Amino acid sequence: MALTYTPEPALGTPCPDFSLPATSGNVVTRDLAAKTAHGAADAFLVMFICNHCPYVKAIEKRLVELHAMFKDRNVSMVAISANDASRYDEDSFEKMKAKAYPFPYLYDESQDIATAFGAVCTPDFFLYDKNMKLTYRGRLDDSWKDEAAVRSRDLAGAIESLLQNMHPNREQKPSMGCSIKWKSGKGPA
Repeated sequence: MALTYTPEPALGTPCPDFSLPATSGNVVTRDLAAKTAHGAADAFLVMFICNHCPYVKAIEKRLVELHAMFKDRNVSMVAISANDASRYDEDSFEKMKAKAYPFPYLYDESQDIATAFGAVCTPDFFLYDKNMKLTYRGRLDDSWKDEAAVRSRDLAGAIESLLQNMHPNREQKPSMGCSIKWKSGKGPA
């Protein structure tokens, strides 16, 4: 397990387009994922996660709670796994289907979408505003391992800022986790 931190965010960057298979059996596009029952989402969260990473396993419950907190507030969330399943069988699409997330869980087998986003680790969070511009790329909270020790819910605060028509704090603390398991010749430049 190689501990990796997300780089400084390139705030204002547009959300890359994608069309990926979901564990539900559907194909989910960026434009479909960025909508709620109210139309275009005021906040759109793209999370790079996977099944095997201990950092993701430690926060799975909090990701579900984050979804519940904002599900009726014009926020859309999607998770993408891009790990090389030939090296990490637990991250295969078939095993992803066993997860019961309340948000779409997509598979980026080619790793082209993870590369387009510049994702580097699991978890890696990208929060976009209603204009599909990056406004937050940082940690979920201040205690990945121990939920009881959480004192700062950074990502929830960033989402709340967007819902209040404000920009999240520009001083964002990086997310950390396992490096994405890249196929030979793939990954960020």
